[in-house]
Amino acid sequence: MILSNEQKQMHWTTSSSKKRQHTGDDSTVSGLAFEPARKLGADDLNKNIIDAEYAVRGAIPMKAEELEIQLSQQPDLLPFNAITVANIGNPQQLDQKPLTFSRQVVSILQYPPLLDYEEQLVTSGAYKRDAFKRAAVLLEQIGGSVGAYSLAQGVYGIRESVADFITRRDEGETASPDDIFLTDGASKAATYLLSILCRDSSTGIMIPIPQYPLYTASITMYNSVMLPYYLDEESGWSTKAEEIEQQVIDSIKRGVTPRVIVVINPGNPTGAVLSFDTIAQILTIAAKYGIVVLADEVYQNNIYKGVKFHSMKKVLRSLQRDHPNGEYDNVQLASMHSTSKGVSGECGQRGGYMELVGFSNEVRQVILKLASISICSVVTGQALVDLMLNPPREGDDSYELDVRERKEIHNNMKTRGYLLYDTFQKLEGIECQEPQGAMYLFPKLLLSKKAIEEAKSLGLQPDEFYCHRLLDTTGICTVPGSGFGQKEGTYHVRTTFLAPGTQWIKDWETFHKAFYDKYRD
Repeated sequence: MILSNEQKQMHWTTSSSKKRQHTGDDSTVSGLAFEPARKLGADDLNKNIIDAEYAVRGAIPMKAEELEIQLSQQPDLLPFNAITVANIGNPQQLDQKPLTFSRQVVSILQYPPLLDYEEQLVTSGAYKRDAFKRAAVLLEQIGGSVGAYSLAQGVYGIRESVADFITRRDEGETASPDDIFLTDGASKAATYLLSILCRDSSTGIMIPIPQYPLYTASITMYNSVMLPYYLDEESGWSTKAEEIEQQVIDSIKRGVTPRVIVVINPGNPTGAVLSFDTIAQILTIAAKYGIVVLADEVYQNNIYKGVKFHSMKKVLRSLQRDHPNGEYDNVQLASMHSTSKGVSGECGQRGGYMELVGFSNEVRQVILKLASISICSVVTGQALVDLMLNPPREGDDSYELDVRERKEIHNNMKTRGYLLYDTFQKLEGIECQEPQGAMYLFPKLLLSKKAIEEAKSLGLQPDEFYCHRLLDTTGICTVPGSGFGQKEGTYHVRTTFLAPGTQWIKDWETFHKAFYDKYRD
């Protein structure tokens, strides 16, 4: 084939004598007459991505995976017989059972011919009749198959279901399906918004410290500035509005525009639940300075000991009614929820939603465009959002079992949380706030100088050193507080209380006593 000079292309053919001839030139080469181009390395990649860190699946969890392989091959070489995964809120990895009704409905969605066998399956006891009814409704809303794309914003009927739930939750504060975006978990919603709102290195994103590492990682990837506001550990990880506003003022003075404030309620990793007044103070700052509020509310159903959850949306509507002159009318709020938490625990199904309140149509169209680029979220995940928010009602065939399963999951979580908390309370060298919500504890480690020096000699943060030793000794995998952010000079560890049984808690107690004695000053 003869190529023109204008095409500027090289065409090679291989002769029987293994020679390659360039047909657009007179030159010939034999064999490997050139140096092969090098492979890409880290220096060739986006530096912002390289610099992003995600401690929840960082060095210690990676080490835990290696130890798990070693346990399967040479179990006698380790001082424990199993890895206890306490680094990530992944309930079904830790033997939490899926809700029966939800899985029955999803199985029918995955294989609609089961609808033809309703009588046999109900009579045999394998399925409840209301599972078929719900599946039929969802299939009609979805368009017949979960294998087909949905609208980019999500199935409209499911968005209606989400809006109905929000209206009930917020005691009549109405929600619209047009404001709902169904997403692949809450993380996708957060990254949508941050990718749009992080313009450049003059954009500031306010995040609580400690925080969920998704936010610091995203800020790094989108080349913006982290503006931390520190939670007050001594008062149960409360938020101080005065300090938040001072951070806003200081950042503006140095040329950084606070664009977003992230509020995690209930808190991750702290488990704290914000009061109505605290939320109102945050919204006041947002209204005054034009800051978008990103409300991470994925643990709203994980509430313990009579603490009440107040949604940001409900508090905002209350403020808007109480201030008819419009002081709060321009507040822009995005709130997120997920099927991964609560009692659903469907982390791998990637169901979630966000509600947009107060955004201009111009901004909403950009968000819709970004959702359209992803085509749509996982359709079975969308269905699970509906099932999470609208469980069987009294009188339905699945109602009693569903209520029993939900209560059991919630009570087990609460019981383990308080058992772990009580254990920490009696140990020397640990201080821990009482769990109010979520599925984590974030105890403070009062480490000795000897332990701190040992950590530094190994090139580790002190709490990272503690977590390594905990893993090596007991198989319990946690995350150091340094991965979430903490006040200078303090050390913490984040742990879930999802792991079944109590032996791992006893093992932790034994380890801590020995560790503290070994490194006592």
